[in-house]
Amino acid sequence: MNEAGNYPRQLMSNALTAIIVVVVIAAVWRLSIALFQPAAFLLPSPERVAGALAGNAGYLARNALVTLVEMLAGLMAGALAGAAIAIVMARSRLVERFALPVIVTTQTLPVFAIAPLLVIWFGFGAGSKIVMATLIIFFPVASSFFDGLRRVNRDWLDLAQSWGASPAHRMLKVQIPAALPSLASGLKIAATLAPIGAIVGEWAGASAGLGYVMLQANARMQTDLVFACVIVLAVLAWLLRAIVSVMLDRLVFWQGR
Repeated sequence: MNEAGNYPRQLMSNALTAIIVVVVIAAVWRLSIALFQPAAFLLPSPERVAGALAGNAGYLARNALVTLVEMLAGLMAGALAGAAIAIVMARSRLVERFALPVIVTTQTLPVFAIAPLLVIWFGFGAGSKIVMATLIIFFPVASSFFDGLRRVNRDWLDLAQSWGASPAHRMLKVQIPAALPSLASGLKIAATLAPIGAIVGEWAGASAGLGYVMLQANARMQTDLVFACVIVLAVLAWLLRAIVSVMLDRLVFWQGR
């Protein structure tokens, strides 16, 4: 009961911290405008951005929903693919030898370089954005989970083998549970990276989404609307990270927060 009661308190604490950070940023932002008086198209005031948020609330909400779906789909696909390849690499040295360099190589490629190709291959719809988010999320999940599986206490594995457990049972009953904290760490990082894949994919080519709105607003010099999109995206990313963290803390309850 105490553990369950800590989660609302933790969320409230995180929300209060976020509010304080937002207030400080807004104060510095307003002070900078008062001191330097930049043109509105270079740095709009918080009031103008708030007006853009209020005046385009429905439009932003519809496109935010598109981006959110892409983020969630990419997060789930990347997490499943990353966890699966980590388990396969932990089971087979041969697969590890050939798959690990390929996984690392995919992360050295700039996302902006492959985004246009994904749009060509998967179209202007949600498919190319989900694939982009999946590629970005895949590496931290696969890397952290594989590292956790490889670092399981050898004595536990020897004990399970002495009891007659097969390699599959040792993986299922010993290695995976022991590596869950590492998987949780990778998933928390992935939740933070999920918006990047969706937005970059939308910048490469889209007909909806916050990235699409940002491109259109930037072309029209509507900087206040661009800032509004950034704020909405930051809120979505924070909420996704917070929800994933709470769910994982419940799953890996023995790991201290």
